[in-house]
Amino acid sequence: QVQLVESGGGLVQAGGSLRLSCAASGRTFKTYNIGWFRQAPGKEREFVAAIMWTGIRTSYADSLKGRFTISRDNAKNTVYLQMNSLRPDDTAVYSCAADRTPYTTELRTFKEPYDYWGQGAQVTVSS
Repeated sequence: QVQLVESGGGLVQAGGSLRLSCAASGRTFKTYNIGWFRQAPGKEREFVAAIMWTGIRTSYADSLKGRFTISRDNAKNTVYLQMNSLRPDDTAVYSCAADRTPYTTELRTFKEPYDYWGQGAQVTVSS
């Protein structure tokens, strides 16, 4: 199975940037689509972005397009989430997750197909 660990969270002022990393174990990491999700206080977990196992295709929540960028480096077993122009509403726990189906051609934008989750990284954006 895939084990995921997020890093790079922290406190940032509004308008600033952060880059989150999702490090995975195992040679099969490169076969999994990876998604980023976030959960703000008092809200449901929501989709942020996802990337195909090849890295050739990506998907974003409509409200985040243009500010967030997902990428991956399969040689390093790592997926990144670059977050720019951060706003207080972006404050949340950000988690990465691997789709349960290797080599899937579907880039899922909802949480149910993702079986493997990291512990989450806190991102706090101050005004």
